[in-house]
Amino acid sequence: MNAAGFPILSLITWLPLVGCLIIMSVRGDEATVASNARWTALWTSLIVLVLSFVLWVKFDPGEPGFQFIEEIPWLPEYGVGYKMGVDGISVMFVLLSTLLTPICVLASWDSITRFVREYMMTFLLLETMMVGMFSALDFVVFYVFFEGVLIPMFVIIGVWGGPRRVYSAFKFFLYTFTGSVLMLLALLAMWFQAGTTDIPTLLRTPMPVGMQNWLFLAFFASFAVKVPMWPVHTWLPDAHVEAPTAGSVILAGVLLKMGGYGFLRFSVPMLPQASAHFAPLIYTLSVVAVIYTSLVALAQEDMKKLIAYSSVAHMGVVTIGIFTFNVQGIQGAMFQMLSHGIVSAALFLVVGVVYDRMHTREIARYGGLADRMPLYALTFMIFTLASCGLPGTSGFVGEFLVIVGALQVNFWLALLGAMGMILGVAYMLYLYRRVIFGRLTKPDLLSILDLSPREIAVFVPLILITLWMGIAPTSFSSFWDASVASMVQQHAAAVTSAAKLAEAR
Repeated sequence: MNAAGFPILSLITWLPLVGCLIIMSVRGDEATVASNARWTALWTSLIVLVLSFVLWVKFDPGEPGFQFIEEIPWLPEYGVGYKMGVDGISVMFVLLSTLLTPICVLASWDSITRFVREYMMTFLLLETMMVGMFSALDFVVFYVFFEGVLIPMFVIIGVWGGPRRVYSAFKFFLYTFTGSVLMLLALLAMWFQAGTTDIPTLLRTPMPVGMQNWLFLAFFASFAVKVPMWPVHTWLPDAHVEAPTAGSVILAGVLLKMGGYGFLRFSVPMLPQASAHFAPLIYTLSVVAVIYTSLVALAQEDMKKLIAYSSVAHMGVVTIGIFTFNVQGIQGAMFQMLSHGIVSAALFLVVGVVYDRMHTREIARYGGLADRMPLYALTFMIFTLASCGLPGTSGFVGEFLVIVGALQVNFWLALLGAMGMILGVAYMLYLYRRVIFGRLTKPDLLSILDLSPREIAVFVPLILITLWMGIAPTSFSSFWDASVASMVQQHAAAVTSAAKLAEAR
């Protein structure tokens, strides 16, 4: 347990399942069941959010190690146990997960009318899996949560998605599950080597250099699909297009961060020599992702597809930052992941607003919405500019730090990575101009309504966080400063030691 003896991480992780049980117990007619399911899911997720704020407030940013540790023996003869804890990196992802869940419940309030009880239960189950994955300090527990996320997301896309939902759901599942099987093999190999699946112990246990390359490739197969990196990104646009709005919010806001988190938690610190060896490959794939998917985004006529491809480009910047192995690069990658989690989630919610009214995502079907929806136009503008990386918004800080970190590695890496910012301005302003500006000529748009009070309640916290991160970035980065500095120092020491050992031989 932590110093106070209060299992706050377990409470945050498992409380959503209590909400599921309450929703399951509701009886009555369909309207009563649906209403109670919505309110139960909302209050449960809000309570979890408050608890995660308590975790955030009580977290000590100056401590690079894990805090709020909870440990219960599970399979002691195999070195496996239920162990939870957070450091400066994971605590922010826990907060991101618990913030977006009530927003998703609110966003789905009116748009989901079929199987409402099951929908709300699925989202609460998804919250448990996400928080558990970011909090797990045992590799087996991590793997259970990591794979468990696939099940509710598969159901959300497959049941409440669009016309090609079954195809997209299976494509999403097969891509992500295939890579994760290789990670399971790597987990077993590390267990045979170290005799434990305890993550803090594995972080201190050097793996044989000859074994590291194979372990890195196994992890890469799983995390690269989750990010997703080019060329294993093709499941993402299909999943986003077919998923309901709230499904796209969680998919872009949290699930893509699982890959980046995996690189930071396992690949870089546990396999330092292999990470350094494969860094040029990562740079190449990331630069291709940044430039290629940005150009593809420019050619899209579906709003969701455009934002989906932009997510691949933004996450390409993240992987560049992670594998610079310097403080600025990794700091920027962390900031970019959090910023993208907020901004991309908001952009999918922005698309969901007009889709709920017009039931189409085709860019050509809109135009001139500023005349009828001024609040919507303002909201859309804020998140568009944040996605472009405008100074004063969250999008600028992460990209700027990644470029600074990349400059320390190679000028051309920084230049090509920065192309994402230039192309990002092109495709986001292209989208905004066609949807918001121009003459309102479509007859069915003449009666379209502006944001409702519920929709305003969804967007206000996201706007405030986007501006807060841009104006006062250190209030966020201070939480992972110590953890990142410790990781960079240990990685450099391990690589230097291995190089000296190789020279001695």
